[in-house]
Amino acid sequence: MPKLDLVGAINLALAQEMERDERIVLLGEDIGLNGGVFRVTDGLQKRFGCERVVDSPLSESGIIGTSIGLAMAGMRPVPEIQFEGFLGPAYDQLVNQAARCRSRTRGAFTCPMTVRVPIGGGIHAPELHSDSPEAVYAHTPGLKVVMPSRPYDAKGLLLSALRDPDPVIFFEPKRVYRSLKEEVPEEEYTIPIGKAQVVSEGTDLTLIAWGAMVSECLEAIDRLPEEVSIELIDLRTIYPMDVETIVNSVLKTGRAVVVHEAPRTSGFGAEVSSLIQEDCFLSLEAPVQRVTGFDTPMPYYKLEKAYLPDADRIVAGVRDCLAY
Repeated sequence: MPKLDLVGAINLALAQEMERDERIVLLGEDIGLNGGVFRVTDGLQKRFGCERVVDSPLSESGIIGTSIGLAMAGMRPVPEIQFEGFLGPAYDQLVNQAARCRSRTRGAFTCPMTVRVPIGGGIHAPELHSDSPEAVYAHTPGLKVVMPSRPYDAKGLLLSALRDPDPVIFFEPKRVYRSLKEEVPEEEYTIPIGKAQVVSEGTDLTLIAWGAMVSECLEAIDRLPEEVSIELIDLRTIYPMDVETIVNSVLKTGRAVVVHEAPRTSGFGAEVSSLIQEDCFLSLEAPVQRVTGFDTPMPYYKLEKAYLPDADRIVAGVRDCLAY
């Protein structure tokens, strides 16, 4: 079984599904000849040709608009947006067109497209290249929002997204692209969209995270005393969220800390905190804590580490929650 990083796992999933389903077409800026900014689609144009791996003009709204048309016509487009900050020009197409396609046509048309987008900070990128807007798109009915934290999950979740009948935004944490490798089966397997993973079981407190923050949480757990028993949940899918797994864990532990790198105000952690308060109130031993980015634009690289939640801040949040 090969050991792959996130880039390799995503590339493998795309190649296997393109072999299986001739309706899949990739399109985006520099994804063909250059293999994309992060080389995720490297080699796919040579393998499948220019008609199935299309180098597009520099127009995010055009990329998504074309993909919507292809999807409604029976294809399975996979547009790539180079960085999450470039989703803005395509917002109207995603939110007012793709997300509403099924409801607007009363089910006569669907929009089976998977929008691949690198997300988050940690690579010293310039402005508009390091944001975490997952909550914006999770707020849009009709869009599914997925964010893996590891290569194995990336392949299984991407295959599920590619086969989904509705639009999926597949956020890829760019600081995880090459930061870890693990065994990824060559054979096909899927991971259901909407199902979280209990990464480690515990009884004292529930840690909830997604994307790059899962690794930070694992490091934080290693820094805590052995007698502190932490249950870590990797959400994997932001929307639809696996409410059952979260609730069952917090009912057991009585305490919860939610971690994300997006700004604190109206970040998706607020939604997680609210659902815990609604469904676990009588079992809570302490208020739900949030460890997040700050309510500022992502700073340039000199201050990037100060902005991003790290193991030290997570440990502090856990200790505050346990001490309440």
